[in-house]
Amino acid sequence: MSLPILLTVDDDPSVSRTVARDLRRQYGEHYRIMRADSGMDALEALREVKLRGGTVAAILADYRMPQMDGIQFLEQAMDLFPHARRALLTAYADTEAAIQAINVVDVDHYLLKPWDPPEEKLYPVVDALVETWKAVGEQEVAETKIVGHRWSARSYEVREFLARNSVPYRWYSADEPEGARLLEAAGATPEDVPVVITPDGEALRSPSGPEVAAAVGLNTTPAEDFYDLIVIGGGPAGLGAAVYGASEGLRTVIVERDATGGQAGQSSRIENYLGFPDGVSGTQLTDRARRQAQRFGAEVLTARDVMGLEARGSSRVVKFGDGTEIAAHSVVLATGVSYRALAAGGSEDLTGRGIYYGAASTEAPNCSGQDAYVVGGANSAGQAAVYLSRFAKSVTLLVRGESLERSMSHYLIEQLRGIDNVNVRLRTTVEETHGEEHLERLTICEGDGFTEAVATNHLFVFIGAAPRTEWLDGTISRDQNGFVLTGPDLLVDGRRPRAWRPDRDPYYLESSIPGVFVAGDVRSQSVKRVASAVGEGAMAVTLVHRYLEDR
Repeated sequence: MSLPILLTVDDDPSVSRTVARDLRRQYGEHYRIMRADSGMDALEALREVKLRGGTVAAILADYRMPQMDGIQFLEQAMDLFPHARRALLTAYADTEAAIQAINVVDVDHYLLKPWDPPEEKLYPVVDALVETWKAVGEQEVAETKIVGHRWSARSYEVREFLARNSVPYRWYSADEPEGARLLEAAGATPEDVPVVITPDGEALRSPSGPEVAAAVGLNTTPAEDFYDLIVIGGGPAGLGAAVYGASEGLRTVIVERDATGGQAGQSSRIENYLGFPDGVSGTQLTDRARRQAQRFGAEVLTARDVMGLEARGSSRVVKFGDGTEIAAHSVVLATGVSYRALAAGGSEDLTGRGIYYGAASTEAPNCSGQDAYVVGGANSAGQAAVYLSRFAKSVTLLVRGESLERSMSHYLIEQLRGIDNVNVRLRTTVEETHGEEHLERLTICEGDGFTEAVATNHLFVFIGAAPRTEWLDGTISRDQNGFVLTGPDLLVDGRRPRAWRPDRDPYYLESSIPGVFVAGDVRSQSVKRVASAVGEGAMAVTLVHRYLEDR
């Protein structure tokens, strides 16, 4: 009984044996693997473990079991081992129930069946469970509380920020009794929302992003003033650069404004990434990359807005919005792109209150039983439509073009065709958005000029790619659309840029400032794919080494 226990509970004996086998293969050296075929049998086993003084690290319970479902079982199991981490095994149809269980029994994860191959779908979840259990020991997991309004744009932004940074939190509506009690205890009013209450009881009224990040324990302050490599942007390109830079001995820091992962991190499913034949969620892929970079020693700064970049002698200096700065021998610029703003009338006022840019994972469950609309015709829009179809009564994809084939991968088009509650409307745009407190309806226009009013509370926007490079004005050469020029594209009639000092041509990914390299979607003429972004991030580090050697 000296080893901590991993317990799996499933009424299907074959599933129970398979889970136990997979767990034993990966964790059998350090954990005792137990399985039970019912909630009652599992509780009896847990009582015996309790009497013998054993410990339980994690419990994986099936949701749909006769006599006692997974949530009912976990409620009783928590009385015996309140600090054991908990995961719910569900079928796709049970996803909404699994999300609700997070609030009912503090479920840490839900795992969709089937989980094969376990290396991609099971083990990362169990790794997270046991790492959390080991980190907190016999203490409760720190939980942040958010009190806000359902249709408050700023409340949505805080929730999305915490979710994307994998910070556990509990949401309370200011209009409900418990939310009102929390506001009163914090000395706040409904006008102060969102109010963020940290695990140690500190109440923040309508806090800024950096204030939230610092309060929940995210790293916002650099450990050093000078590095070998600063990576600006934590998407696939930036994470790729950080992994290779740190693993090759460079003192590396990633600076991210929102959350690591970028647009890829918001993708519900990436199915054409090399090495993942069954697909992988953007969150899972980028979370692995972040943890990998940190394991090699890379530092990650969150909620830091970069406002300037300059060459200062041999140093490359990055300036933050609060007036502070850090410097390094080299920089990789990997800020990616953002979705273009919807041009429809009224959309700006309703952003965050029914209109969302990106997948908005925190909002998807709120689409349950409702009609949702997605604007866009590329892969990100298609992936969002597939994801939302699990929650919404119907999902309508509004595509400006005449076909999906020009902008969306074939596999995704075929998926959409096979989902009954997804509709695709081609040659269609959103002309107006309407609503007072929140989005209530859209005016959409077809190519022949026919307009139609449709009722909806949810519009998800995935249109175009715009680089956020205005802060580089007068510093680095960019093309007419704002994408950063690199390598051969900097040469005009074979001549180097006027201010170029080295006695060589710019390296392939090098910008108009020597030692500043560019990777991923923000680079002019880049291929807008996750795999190519990761590859460019790795290539940029190779060129960083060459630059450092040639100085």
